[in-house]
Amino acid sequence: MSLSQLLAMRATVPKSLSMDLSPIALNAWNPGLRAEVAEQEATISIMDVIGYDWWTGEGTTAKRIAGALRSIGAEKDVTVYINSPGGDLFEGLAIHNLLKDHKGKVTVKIIGVAASAASVIAVAGDDVQIARAAFYMVHNSWVVAAGNRHELRDVADWLEPFDYAMADLYAERSGEDIKAMQKLMDAESWLAGAQSVELGLADSIIDIKTSEGDADAQASALKKMEVALARAGLSRSDRRSLMNEFKTSMPGATGSGMPGATGNTAGNNAGLNVQLGGLTSLAANLSASLNS
Repeated sequence: MSLSQLLAMRATVPKSLSMDLSPIALNAWNPGLRAEVAEQEATISIMDVIGYDWWTGEGTTAKRIAGALRSIGAEKDVTVYINSPGGDLFEGLAIHNLLKDHKGKVTVKIIGVAASAASVIAVAGDDVQIARAAFYMVHNSWVVAAGNRHELRDVADWLEPFDYAMADLYAERSGEDIKAMQKLMDAESWLAGAQSVELGLADSIIDIKTSEGDADAQASALKKMEVALARAGLSRSDRRSLMNEFKTSMPGATGSGMPGATGNTAGNNAGLNVQLGGLTSLAANLSASLNS
């Protein structure tokens, strides 16, 4: 099955299924990590969840990447920096195709993690470079599903071509047998820089200067909270419900439920941290009860 055929399957997503982030990948991701980029370099930064990021209203979408490539120019070389926990596989495949179709040279630099759907994007590079302490994470499609045994079997069958397509992309990039890639995916493998080069998923190790970006305090806190709730075993829909309630109670929140400017950043952040701590404790208690 071709990648275009897989993308067309978005319309056939089973009603009982929702794609979700791996809690392990989300926990390993440092959302504030940024690369120091040369001014003359034409760059695209993929530093967020793949797909629409509901807590910031942004995220890394195929539409955004297509716009960036148009702005850079079809014939120009581009460098793509990646630090992402993954996300929507459909968006990841679409972005992969956009980078593959770009006429200029595409250099990918993995500076943190290229997990799940982000790893699919990474292997689209003509030249893939990875920091020694950065990681690929490859696994089978991660979803949340509900239903009876017949519906769950249908979900497993529906997922199979996506897992095969990912393994095929990794095999094409690395030169390894597809079965070897499937074995890595079955084990949910974390591949550090040197191992990624050894396998052929990257071409070289790079020394790259990184810094902790001044990410929006509320967005950063929400992402940390997402990790805590995911580790507690809550589904994405349940997490969103709790997070929406939390956002309306944030310091400076307006009647629309969106954070508002109050002029007291330090006070807001302190209150936010208190609330975050309370919800993180709640998540820990939920996790303990689920695992008991």
